[in-house]
Amino acid sequence: MENRSKVIFGNVMPDKVYKKAIKSKNKYIKKFGDDSSTDYKVIVRKNPVIGDSLGVNDIRLENSESPEEFDTEKGIIVSNIRMGFGHYRISMAMASAANALGYKPYWLDLNSFPETTCTKVISAQNDLYSLGSRLSKNALFNKLVWEPMNYEGFRALSYNAADQKNAELMAPVYKNIPKSIPVVGTHVWPAQSAIHAGMKNVVNAIPDNWPMALHLSEGSVHTIQTRNAYMGYKILNGMNKDKVNKPMPNDALLYTGHYIDHELVSNIEIDCDRRIARKKNDKPMRFLLTIGGAGAQKEIFAAIISYILPLVRSKKAVLYVNVGDYKNVWDELIKEIPDMNDVSKEHFDDFKSASDFAEAALEGDVDGIHGFYHNNIFEAVYITNLLMRSCDVLVTKPSELAFYPVPKLFIKRVGKHEMWGAIHSAEIGDGTLECRDIPHTLQMLDLFLQDDKMLTDMCDCIKMNKKMGIYDGAYNVIKIAMGLKNK
Repeated sequence: MENRSKVIFGNVMPDKVYKKAIKSKNKYIKKFGDDSSTDYKVIVRKNPVIGDSLGVNDIRLENSESPEEFDTEKGIIVSNIRMGFGHYRISMAMASAANALGYKPYWLDLNSFPETTCTKVISAQNDLYSLGSRLSKNALFNKLVWEPMNYEGFRALSYNAADQKNAELMAPVYKNIPKSIPVVGTHVWPAQSAIHAGMKNVVNAIPDNWPMALHLSEGSVHTIQTRNAYMGYKILNGMNKDKVNKPMPNDALLYTGHYIDHELVSNIEIDCDRRIARKKNDKPMRFLLTIGGAGAQKEIFAAIISYILPLVRSKKAVLYVNVGDYKNVWDELIKEIPDMNDVSKEHFDDFKSASDFAEAALEGDVDGIHGFYHNNIFEAVYITNLLMRSCDVLVTKPSELAFYPVPKLFIKRVGKHEMWGAIHSAEIGDGTLECRDIPHTLQMLDLFLQDDKMLTDMCDCIKMNKKMGIYDGAYNVIKIAMGLKNK
């Protein structure tokens, strides 16, 4: 196995960086053990939520008879981690594109095997990230710790050196998976661990628009959603302070466009035309609010709901509020804004009912506030995709959703790296600037509600972007992955 912590794309790491990387790995071994000699058996079985719609089978570590064998001709693994919703959402886009192109997607969540060192390491780091996200509500912590870490700390090649060592502990999960099946990692750890495990055809689908060494997985093909980020990754810009780094080779870095589900891309024109028609016909404007479980932005959403509530009552606005798998967030909103109660309908833990609502809303009329909560992570994430088609404006922080083909109102980021998602979206015309405080957020709401031009222009830009292939990234990633195998 090549030592990917010592040399990163030809850039030699100092001895102290390498020693620190080894120390990091040994710390996790001491805490969680080393299961590299464990023979984890695997089975594949249909995913109960997106198995039918996206053709997805789950890969599980079980010492039992598998319902079916791996398809080594058409199979492609979407390898991910549960860390917030972002990497799951990108994975669903990859699975959707694979299914649409006639391939068979397998879902491998490295954070779903509690008996493994792999999941224990990921969970420990996920807990730290969630804590930081919650603490970022404190302005001083955010300024001195959280934003510098997310913007510059994760940017350094030295950070990648430690990650590469830690990812060696995640490789055993892949032991009994056929090595020729292509792997698309929607987080760097699944891509790194696949390379360490000897998987032969690995694509590392980089999610962020701010180039960081955190996302490097040498040995895999790196795919990028924007031209700006491509240039930053090409020269490893700023990843070793002011030093000029050796660049990434051409075959290790490819621009693809945005990672978007087939179901959304294929319906862009009709969905945008419906938005424009609703605006022209003075229908209530539909806002989809996606709220994370860390609660870092709950006060912003509470302000939005309070502000727009009179317009909901007068049939000028509609709210979809997805709290994911965090019912406590909905409960806290109801407690803070009790006037929500009499105009709200809860679609809780009944995915069929929620899906039926999303389907009916495509052409039908909607009023009031609709709350969505699902305990199942797949349902919690995927309902946003279904609701996205019938909403007029998506209200979100500029994270992975910044790249989706729907008009977007960006609220304050969580982590400075997210800033570039809003910048890119504003440049291609499908989203607003980042609104960094509540008054500017409410101003933008007013613009959408009172100015016909805002929504119509964004819809026109989305349709134009589709013609340019900007939203074809997921299809392109799948083609790249299968192309590696067929070389």
